[in-house]
Amino acid sequence: MLDHLTVVSHPLVQHKLTLMRERDTSTASFRKLLREISLLLAYEVTRELPMTTKRIETPLEAMDAPAIDGKKLALVSILRAGNGLLDGILELVPAARVGFVGLYRDPETLQPVQYYCKLPDRLEERLSIVVDPMLATGNSSVAAVDLLKKSGATNIRFLCLLAAPEGIARMKEAHPDVPIVTAAVDSHLNEHGYIVPGLGDAGDRMFGTK
Repeated sequence: MLDHLTVVSHPLVQHKLTLMRERDTSTASFRKLLREISLLLAYEVTRELPMTTKRIETPLEAMDAPAIDGKKLALVSILRAGNGLLDGILELVPAARVGFVGLYRDPETLQPVQYYCKLPDRLEERLSIVVDPMLATGNSSVAAVDLLKKSGATNIRFLCLLAAPEGIARMKEAHPDVPIVTAAVDSHLNEHGYIVPGLGDAGDRMFGTK
């Protein structure tokens, strides 16, 4: 079991994150960096996948070789910014099942409003990894995990690029059984619920919208 919070301090992760934070980084570069960093974060979040062995034939002889055990894992993207992490992880784990949760944050209450949910089947037999670049207030993340648990998921991890202390606390309170993997924990949230110093709105920067 991963610790409740894992901060991935690998030099490549930290360097790419710095490039993403810079306000002058272009949309194309931001998107490319997010894909690259997601591969590195995926390495950490999948570190403890269950293993078995399978009999194979190498060019020289037969052997019992390690292989991932159990059902294909489930990747669940919190739309829309989660898709930036999702694309990179799918390069690493192309056979994963994919789900989507559509949530937007009410600008007045900062509470999540659900508009879409489509999840893989048999979640109770899969490791589910929920992906969203930003863990800010934690409200959307908690709502997404609520939906997964209602659909039967029991083995869930949350992967994000940046986290705020407020979001970490909110997730730990609501779902203490869900480990969080992130590249950095920033200082705080501002009055609009944005992570500071952060990198702005990840969805807007990834898709070039305002």
